Amino acid sequence: MNVIFMGPPGAGKGTQAERIVSEFKIPHISTGDAFRLAMKLETPLGVEAKRYVDQGLLVPDEITIGIVRERLQQADCVPGFLLDGFPRTLSQAEALDEILGSMGRSIDHVINLQVDRNLLLARLTGRRICRSCGATYHVLFNPPAKEGVCDKCSGELYQRSDDTEEKVGTRLDEYINKTAPLLEYYANKGQLRQVDGEQEINQVTEQINSLLRGQA
Repeated sequence: MNVIFMGPPGAGKGTQAERIVSEFKIPHISTGDAFRLAMKLETPLGVEAKRYVDQGLLVPDEITIGIVRERLQQADCVPGFLLDGFPRTLSQAEALDEILGSMGRSIDHVINLQVDRNLLLARLTGRRICRSCGATYHVLFNPPAKEGVCDKCSGELYQRSDDTEEKVGTRLDEYINKTAPLLEYYANKGQLRQVDGEQEINQVTEQINSLLRGQA
């Protein structure tokens, strides 16, 4: 089973990805993990990617695509895989189709977690961190006993600068704008599966599992 997993920041993608790979016994592949493995193994592409990473530069598309190709050719991907964070652009999606086509394979499902923008904002802007001990809270889902005060050490709780509504909103808009063409691409190919990410966590898991088993 070959799956692409998509969803905006705050949609709960990480939690669901862990459950999918556990249930279906397939590897979870992110571009970051693929980069780290290629660099650790010192493959030619891994060495080349490291040069860019060490300089703080973006790794060119052709290297990223090549590293994904190498990763998908490994033995643990024979039963299938869950791709997370790739493809990010139409050109990468088309390259992925070519890679899989050369292997006699194709994408079975593109799972997209749908969550209302306002709910995403609430999830992402509600995090609070203790200045003293680093404990993490959420104003909605895991609030401290006393507002603004850490339960563990009575330290002051604060909001990180990148968790403000303005910055989170910018990140969400950027994600939505970049992924809209990808969602349309996979919808036109009949591979897109929309999942309501606003449900309770276990309900989201059940819906995804039913889709992947062809029961929905």
